[in-house]
Amino acid sequence: MWQRSACVGLLALALGYLCLLGPQSPPSILQHLSASLLGGLSRAGSLENRMVAAWQAAIVRPARGWGRVAVGVNACVDVVLSGVKLLEALGLKPGLGKNHDVLNSRQDLREAFTHFMEKGAAAERFFSDAESFHHIAQTASEHPGAQLYVGGNAALIGQKLAANPDLKILLCGPVGPKLHELLDDNVVVPPESMQERDEFHLILEYQAGEEWGQVKAPNANRFIFSHDLSNGALNMLEVFVSSLEEFQPDLVVLSGLHMMEGQSREMRHRRLMEAVASISDIPTDIPIHLELASMTDQDFMSNIVHQVFPLVNSIGLNEQELLFLTQSASGPHASLASWNGVPDVGAVSDILFWILKEHGKTADRASDLTRIHFHTLAYHILATVDGHWGNQVAAVAAGARAAGAQACATETIDTSRVFLKAPLEFVTSQIEAPSKISLNPDEPVVHWHREGISFHFTPVLVCKDPVRTVGLGDAISAEGLLYSEINLQ
Repeated sequence: MWQRSACVGLLALALGYLCLLGPQSPPSILQHLSASLLGGLSRAGSLENRMVAAWQAAIVRPARGWGRVAVGVNACVDVVLSGVKLLEALGLKPGLGKNHDVLNSRQDLREAFTHFMEKGAAAERFFSDAESFHHIAQTASEHPGAQLYVGGNAALIGQKLAANPDLKILLCGPVGPKLHELLDDNVVVPPESMQERDEFHLILEYQAGEEWGQVKAPNANRFIFSHDLSNGALNMLEVFVSSLEEFQPDLVVLSGLHMMEGQSREMRHRRLMEAVASISDIPTDIPIHLELASMTDQDFMSNIVHQVFPLVNSIGLNEQELLFLTQSASGPHASLASWNGVPDVGAVSDILFWILKEHGKTADRASDLTRIHFHTLAYHILATVDGHWGNQVAAVAAGARAAGAQACATETIDTSRVFLKAPLEFVTSQIEAPSKISLNPDEPVVHWHREGISFHFTPVLVCKDPVRTVGLGDAISAEGLLYSEINLQ
């Protein structure tokens, strides 16, 4: 609060000085000075500034940080451009939206993109026709507005963590020449992980309020699609696990299971069983974080919940993935078709609680799962089983800080470019007798407790004009992990 006192003192001093030495000064000067200083006072005391200051004080490094992190197994080159401009370049016209689990044609692409743009929701789909995809990818990469970036959840998390010079990062995935060129020098890629050709993913972005035909996007987001066979078959999983013995990581970050949805049901089932066997080979004293992504097959999601969740210590997911998860595994609020605006904190809390109670570590269950990092546009929640994780106030604050800065492409949060979208009051459950919480911007990380599970909540300062939305969830999870400390028992 020292900024407010300083502004008040400065204002009084300046006005007194002008009145004493310049009694004939035009009133407009006094008015201008007053307005400027009062404006500075208002900004210094804004909700956004107070939250950023509180986060800065809360974000402290854990006593025992990671030194070596192994990340795998999906990696690619992202071609990022305007979705509307690409569809126009492909000669497609606006029309009605329709969801497709798999894209088989340009028409499917147009309908699926329209469907999710109208909802303002992120989605990821497999494009089945290799020849058609190759032509679309060529058109996209040659578009004047296209940009090429590191892509794939694992590679993005590795790239984000590599920004910390005291961390050593191993990335294992299908890394082609262009991706290798884009990676941070701090990222080590095993020779067995290199391949001659890159896998390309097309990231079709849209802005809040952007229109195409009769559709108007309620907020900025992106639609991702690819014809990615290497990542789709998790070709690098065994290479990844075998490389851990030499690298000796303190933490393993795993992602890419969602890419298998492009496979046949039989192939997907067989490969998941092989993945479970490989993950089981990772020494139990190395914590594993699993990053989820958009999926459409409920049976496959249910299999991951029952077979993979018990093998990992931590998971990261967003609001679409959380709702799909509870629908797939018959959890709480499974009848909810979609979120209405900002996901209800109480409902989200109920689902996170259920995941850890039904599939997490307990005295009589052979599961390692003790942590969930949930992130949505307006807020984040870290849910942890008591006794297993520390420094989670710093971790959830760091994730929120990363979201506010990266979406606006700024080094730190520019409070003039962000706004508070999270509810200032909410209840902690829609099922059990809830607590009602009022948000204090000076203490923006809120904690509550429920039957051996702790919840840490903090709002996100949402970028008014986001520069790039792809990879934001991966950056959030990476930052949250960076500040987390595990107590392996």
